[in-house]
Amino acid sequence: MAQPAPQHIKHILVIGDTKGFEHDSVSSAMAAIYNMGKQSGLWDATLRTDTELLTKKKLGNNAKNLDYFDAIVFASTTGEILTDPDQRADMLSAIHDEGKGFVGIHAALDTNYTWPEYGEMIGGWFDQHPWMTFDAPIINEAPDSPIVHQFPKTFTKHDEIYQPKAWSRDKVNVLLSLDPAKLDYNNNPRVHRADHDFAVAWTKMYGKGHVFYSTLGHTVEAWDDPQIRTMYFEAIKWSLGLTEASTTTHPRPAQ
Repeated sequence: MAQPAPQHIKHILVIGDTKGFEHDSVSSAMAAIYNMGKQSGLWDATLRTDTELLTKKKLGNNAKNLDYFDAIVFASTTGEILTDPDQRADMLSAIHDEGKGFVGIHAALDTNYTWPEYGEMIGGWFDQHPWMTFDAPIINEAPDSPIVHQFPKTFTKHDEIYQPKAWSRDKVNVLLSLDPAKLDYNNNPRVHRADHDFAVAWTKMYGKGHVFYSTLGHTVEAWDDPQIRTMYFEAIKWSLGLTEASTTTHPRPAQ
């Protein structure tokens, strides 16, 4: 009887470097991604709190570079974590030209403000969290997507939802968003989006690269939530090209 061909295990580089706010959930996110790979047998994860491996230069001491990895995950990174021009070019080329995946978790949007191409790649930047950590009313705009199919059409999560700037719905495929009819805007100076369009998760293409971002995952407790863990598990699978999911933009749902 013919045996199935062994599946090539994928390699994920998880970065938890912070130059700004230090999220307590960074370790929880990194551990969850490591364990997801072990338990599923789909990937191994290299966990780093520095950016040394984000390069195509040959590294000594048994260190791997971007040629080794199939996807990059930024786990609530903050601040200017990558300032070397060569490393920036290498990372963007790996995603855009070589089709390596990118998954941004929560504060990945609060990262690399001096690097315009990073904002273009991920889809925008952090511009306050108008309601801090609260019971966020969320709409599932893509219930057929394998990434968010586990969520009902409407639900709540106790999490911190970022408001994106330099962000446009017509440049990403919104999967989850806040329900604008259930938000309190009264005397809230942090609300900067006049359109009240607050995306919670999205997919997009960056050249050949599959890019996913979600603001969910601010709290340590979020990483014990099966629905959120499933979302990131499926997002990583998609970023690796193991599943299909749409990146086609769509209009905002009618209110």
